[in-house]
Amino acid sequence: MDSDVFSQSPTGYLTPITGNDGRTGETYRHMAFVPRPLDGAATLEQVTWHAVSRANRALGRLDQASLQIPNPALLRRPTLRREAQSTSALEGTFAPLERVLSDDEEPGETGPIGPALIEVLNYVHAAEEAFALIEDGHAITVGLLEEAQRSLVRATPSERRDPGRLRTIQVAIGTTATSIESARFIPMPPGIELRAAVQDLIDWLRDSTDHDPVIAAAMAHYQFETLHPFSDGNGRIGRMLIVLQLIAHGALRQPLLSVSPWFEAHRDEYQQRLYNVSAIGEWDPWIRFFSSGLEAAAEDTRSRVEDLLELQRIHQDRVQEQLPRSGLARDIVASLIGFPRFTVPSLTKRLNKATAQGVANAVNQLVEIGALEKLAGNYRHHYQAPEVMEVLTRASSWEGGRASGNG
Repeated sequence: MDSDVFSQSPTGYLTPITGNDGRTGETYRHMAFVPRPLDGAATLEQVTWHAVSRANRALGRLDQASLQIPNPALLRRPTLRREAQSTSALEGTFAPLERVLSDDEEPGETGPIGPALIEVLNYVHAAEEAFALIEDGHAITVGLLEEAQRSLVRATPSERRDPGRLRTIQVAIGTTATSIESARFIPMPPGIELRAAVQDLIDWLRDSTDHDPVIAAAMAHYQFETLHPFSDGNGRIGRMLIVLQLIAHGALRQPLLSVSPWFEAHRDEYQQRLYNVSAIGEWDPWIRFFSSGLEAAAEDTRSRVEDLLELQRIHQDRVQEQLPRSGLARDIVASLIGFPRFTVPSLTKRLNKATAQGVANAVNQLVEIGALEKLAGNYRHHYQAPEVMEVLTRASSWEGGRASGNG
């Protein structure tokens, strides 16, 4: 890390670090960056206030759309899995979105669950647990974030290193294979000061409810990523924290916002904007960039929610017209926006009120009327709702093409 870049930072200061680099065996002596605690809101230009306002309006429209959903849990599932797939891709872990959307999470005909899918599904479980706590009235705490990180690294190589607790080792961002000194950025060292800094951030979150929620989320996200409090999972936990914070501050009532696809598409600028806040105190460009991301993400999510609800209505009308006596078919199509890809055994288990043969018969009827299709190849025992999958996997407006991969 170029210490000269951060020597005059208005948002933090340098502290000396020394230790033994486990990769090279060499002793290092360098500097790490310590962000100062957040205080008041940043001074913003008018154009940035406009971006903040647009983001708030987009969040409001998404929140209103969520009120039209009789069973919000149905749409939480695909939204969360899309976020899980994209937030993991930002950290270099990729699993096809079509596979992530399947309700068959057990090893089966397609082979064992690979490490990439384990990491993605770990994020799903960690976020579900965190969102449930917030909805039950729990505050965002250091302990909540530690438990989320523990779930995130379960059954992965990172579980061997500080699972579910703040890191006890020095980390570096953007390292090469040579030395820690060559890292692009070195967060503050572990220890009592790191825990105090994370607690300061949590206290600021609690006390910032009178701030604009978009600005508060932008500032808190910078602080969390700069502290880099865990040995692994900081990016994923930090992006989860954005939605947790928006819910805690009343900007959203349902965790239907998927922020990572936009940040993934703007990865280089995202990293540079965070870097510039530390290096030269550029809060205004960062908050403007962040606000643009929230606006785009909220509009994209709202569009998908509305399209999925319309598809659900179309499917229900189709079943009522062509399969009026099949209550089981009605139950299946009612769940397709949340479970668009499945096997007959997994669907039978989920419905918990029909035999496997009865479910198979209803599924075949839905294939005949075009609501479902049977897959081929390695997934030949899987069925999916093609129109629902198209909505969930289609490229966003900011993407140049399909980004989900092939399933």
